[in-house]
Amino acid sequence: MDQWDEIRGAVLYFLIVIATCITFGAILVVIHEFIHSTTAYLLGHMHSPLAIVWGNPITLDGWDEGVSYSTMFNAGQGTDAAIIAVMPLLFHAVIVIVGIYLLLSAALVRKKWLFHLVFWLVIVNFMELVAYMPVRAFSLHGDIGNCNHGLGLNPWLLFLVGTPLILLGLYYLYGRVLPRMNVVVAGESRLVRYVILVFSIFYLFVFRGSIHNVLTFAPNMEWLTLLFGYVAFVVILYACQPGSRWITAAEKQFTKEMSGGAP
Repeated sequence: MDQWDEIRGAVLYFLIVIATCITFGAILVVIHEFIHSTTAYLLGHMHSPLAIVWGNPITLDGWDEGVSYSTMFNAGQGTDAAIIAVMPLLFHAVIVIVGIYLLLSAALVRKKWLFHLVFWLVIVNFMELVAYMPVRAFSLHGDIGNCNHGLGLNPWLLFLVGTPLILLGLYYLYGRVLPRMNVVVAGESRLVRYVILVFSIFYLFVFRGSIHNVLTFAPNMEWLTLLFGYVAFVVILYACQPGSRWITAAEKQFTKEMSGGAP
């Protein structure tokens, strides 16, 4: 492949990825808030599921489900509050699990753009999970904070249960799916491989993170969990860089399987 052709192809794919993630992000943030509001409506705590607060569809800031959790807490309806808070996270988890399953199946291996769409759909949904666990595991507000408050849970419980599940998901995403993504979508382009790797971990761990809050030192667990994304970014970038021995071996193995060779 000519060098300039590869550069043009990588730039074009980068723009496609940005458009894909903006589109999925805008759609999913609306779905996320509507799941909150619809659950609250069905439990009798909202007059309409349409009464959400609309925010910025690109930065994903300013959105709110419009649910009065404080009213439920004051009325002793903490369980309802916890159910309303956690439902969108269960939705995102289902999308991630089903998406990874499809990406690891034979269904999409010869469908480049469908593989592309499912991969980035998984990334956008996984970002929501990472943003809450472990990053906001000890927050007193937000979905995890409301769930802990509503059920009277110690934040360490969800942290110790949720964080290993996030790490397991990351193993499957970058240890199993990424080599397939490289083969199916990037093809021979090393630059497109870098676009896939760098943008995916940026979106997962930095896009919704706060650099200001990390740099503003605070000796508590909430500040420490903010560091998770930045540490994960560096570790995954180093471990999964294109051309590394294990990535190359996994790509060759997958290519052999696609061509009908022995597994």
